[in-house]
Amino acid sequence: MPGLEQIRAAFSGHEPELIERPTGRRAAVAVVLREHAGQPEVLLIERATKDGDPWSGHMAFPGGRVEAVDASIQIAAERETFEEVGVSLEGAELIGRLDDLQGRHAGRVDALVISGFVFHHPSPGELEPNYEVAETFWFPVRELREPERHIEKAFRETGSLQFPGIVVGDPERHIVWGLTYRFIEIFFEVVGHPLRDRWGELPMIERTP
Repeated sequence: MPGLEQIRAAFSGHEPELIERPTGRRAAVAVVLREHAGQPEVLLIERATKDGDPWSGHMAFPGGRVEAVDASIQIAAERETFEEVGVSLEGAELIGRLDDLQGRHAGRVDALVISGFVFHHPSPGELEPNYEVAETFWFPVRELREPERHIEKAFRETGSLQFPGIVVGDPERHIVWGLTYRFIEIFFEVVGHPLRDRWGELPMIERTP
């Protein structure tokens, strides 16, 4: 698994596939990396449980909807990260941008477009999750590729359909799947270490980070 220098080099030559949409619903997430014991770790959050919230309890990157106050999509990712976990990305290094993703939802023609930005923060400090976040994780990037962590599972939102996931903690709670999984897949494709197990293209259910 490459270190930060190799990740920087890979993203320096990456041209992300962007979905241009002047109007419509957009969201942004921050893939925040730090270095620990010489290896990159990524920040993951478990969203808080909330009645009526279809994304309740999901594993995700910090992020959320782009608001009118945001000067750019990147600024939205930075603002949401600070609000959700107390990490300021103002002085962090922007390593690159991932391909935009589009959530699909039956009957909707204005599917949400989600953008992902990769940052390196040399000293993010203590995490301070707000009410939207149940738990936070600094997770070793290399362990996201370990085959024993990769599962295929039907989630409450998918009925009998099984989706790929990565277990990052409690196997009953902390499973990365859906759009967050796809962003991780794109990340590893960019750095030249694609995930070993891949289930191909699967129908995507819209998720708000």
